[in-house]
Amino acid sequence: MIDFEVPPEAKAIREKVRRWVHEECVPAEKELLAGKPYKEVLGALRAKARAQGLWMPFVGKEYGGMGLGPLANALVQMELGESYLGALSMNTQGPDDATIMTLIAHGTEDQKERFLKPLLNGEKRICYSMTEKAAGADATGMQTRAEKKGNSTYVLNGEKWFSSAASVADIALVMAKTNPDAPRHQQFSTFLVELPNPGYRIVRDIETMAAHGPLSEILGGGHSEVKIENLEVPAENLLGGEGNGFNMGQHRLAYGRLRHGMHNVAMAQRALDMAAEHVTKRSTFGKKLSERQGVQWMLADCASELYIARLMLLHIAYKAEKGLDLRQENGIAKVFLANMVHKVVDTAIQLHGALGYSTDTPLARWYTHIRSQRLVDGPDEVHRWTTGRNVLKAYEKYGTTASAAGGDLL
Repeated sequence: MIDFEVPPEAKAIREKVRRWVHEECVPAEKELLAGKPYKEVLGALRAKARAQGLWMPFVGKEYGGMGLGPLANALVQMELGESYLGALSMNTQGPDDATIMTLIAHGTEDQKERFLKPLLNGEKRICYSMTEKAAGADATGMQTRAEKKGNSTYVLNGEKWFSSAASVADIALVMAKTNPDAPRHQQFSTFLVELPNPGYRIVRDIETMAAHGPLSEILGGGHSEVKIENLEVPAENLLGGEGNGFNMGQHRLAYGRLRHGMHNVAMAQRALDMAAEHVTKRSTFGKKLSERQGVQWMLADCASELYIARLMLLHIAYKAEKGLDLRQENGIAKVFLANMVHKVVDTAIQLHGALGYSTDTPLARWYTHIRSQRLVDGPDEVHRWTTGRNVLKAYEKYGTTASAAGGDLL
């Protein structure tokens, strides 16, 4: 029997986080817009969150987190994304969260003391510098080099592109090629770099189509172009050993893709709620919009998208709880969830009319930001390519494609 019952303790924490977002985070957004200093607003939120035991849901209790499993964490993240202060308030924002998980799994005791501890306490932030202009979807095209200088130092040289949150980071996790003669996926290593550092220079924050306001860079940290020149890194800052950078990076990105998807569900839900509220109040030609069948169909389409999205994430959480391989499902969900949030927010804008297109609601701003979801952590086309190959492999092996298309659900 398939059991969709959510454990009582997971339901309880979801409800607690839902109240937290609506009663604390959403009102705090208004304080920021009214001009209250960001550090003051976030500091107060985080103090309240920690006092209520709402801190780093994905991190084990031994490290000061909530110790939630994949299912409970998914439920929490699907609430936090309704507010742009949600994840930040509980120190579960990206890109920090996935890198924290990498440090917990692969860091030495010294690295955990120097780098992990202040991240866990919310005292510092960390960025991830992997992507380059010549190495986006295919990270193995990376040109940044790290050469050993004696036994105690590595010297890094190269350029990085779209290093998210670099401009607000206190630490950078930098991937570089250490052995060009090794097998393709064993050529790269990652290094912990304390910032600011003269060898790690932010050239600029790249302007994107995303709507920017006075808080944009503070909240998200932007996406930076970085020049790495004669950057000296102590050997003890090598994370996970030489040649393991690529595999650690893929593991890190796998969680990042899911977290994006969870937050996309939350944003889509808030957009649908806003649309429903608007159409029940707005009248045209003597009738409320909510009474028109065409409008109801639009809402129905959004509800269907959200329903599928939630089932995808819950199935992936189930597989994660059981320690099962979820790479195929992760790729499928990444593409679907990125397109789902775009469709729902676009529909909400349409139902709001010119109001939705204006900046009087958050919908227009969200619309410009979520376009990146089809690009970050691997573009749709790469994930679809991989998914399609797995479909063919399943057919060749089993005579059916079911195992590559959620067949283990039934």
